[in-house]
Amino acid sequence: MKPGYFSEHDSAEVVAARASEDADARAREIYRVLVKHLHAAVRELEPTQEEWLRAIRFLTRTGHMCDDWRQEFILLSDVLGVSMLVDAVNNRKPSGASESTVLGPFHVAGAPELPMGADICRDKKGTPMLVKGRILDTAGNPIDGARIDVWQANDEGFYDVQQKGVQPDFNLRGVFRTASDGAYRFKGVKPKFYPIPADGPVGQMLEALGRHPYRPAHLHYIIEAAGFQSLTTHIFDPDDPYIHSDAVFGVKESLMAEFRWTEDPEEIAAEEMRAPFFLVVRDFVLAAAS
Repeated sequence: MKPGYFSEHDSAEVVAARASEDADARAREIYRVLVKHLHAAVRELEPTQEEWLRAIRFLTRTGHMCDDWRQEFILLSDVLGVSMLVDAVNNRKPSGASESTVLGPFHVAGAPELPMGADICRDKKGTPMLVKGRILDTAGNPIDGARIDVWQANDEGFYDVQQKGVQPDFNLRGVFRTASDGAYRFKGVKPKFYPIPADGPVGQMLEALGRHPYRPAHLHYIIEAAGFQSLTTHIFDPDDPYIHSDAVFGVKESLMAEFRWTEDPEEIAAEEMRAPFFLVVRDFVLAAAS
């Protein structure tokens, strides 16, 4: 093969060709595609030397913000929509199955398994909320023994791990298992929108672009059942002020659910609530394992 010499017009081809034929095929493919699009961006943008140095410094600061508790590069992936795109290409669902969305950084393993209908709010703060529905297959049949891991922020927009010593451990977290009817229900509190961490280079980038750092109010789910694909998803409040501009692009129209306020004494009694509350009804449909 004739050796390539670097020039402005064939730079990507020359660089990509340096990968050895003995290298892993997938690694070569990733290398080729990344080089192709990076060089195309440079040719289109024609950055100055100073602009390119600023980009390098931005990435350096992003790396410096990473530690065991914070991953600024994941945050960068989130606000660029890349995390959602990776989720989409890895979670294509058959017609009728519930859509997935990003896991988020606040999931905690080991949340307690609770009896169906239990209250996951341990500090009893916030406006009461009842969430219920069914776990179904794509034919509409209930799924017995589905494991439902739920977690949410409180009425001030904070997760328990963000407020150690303020919120009890495992506040607003719980695991439930369906019976033969596939039904689930649990009590929580109406969540609030909250900002992603904006005190680092990603936050500075958002500010420079005139973008806000907020995520609309939502509930998190991981649903697992034998013979079915695991589903990681959210429920979103369609009336939230940030529902159309989620900082991490996690909102999908199919994941919105009505948060209905009820003060009817008969409904309050029928749902075994003690005061007026928000009612959220949402079924989830799992795709069969391939």
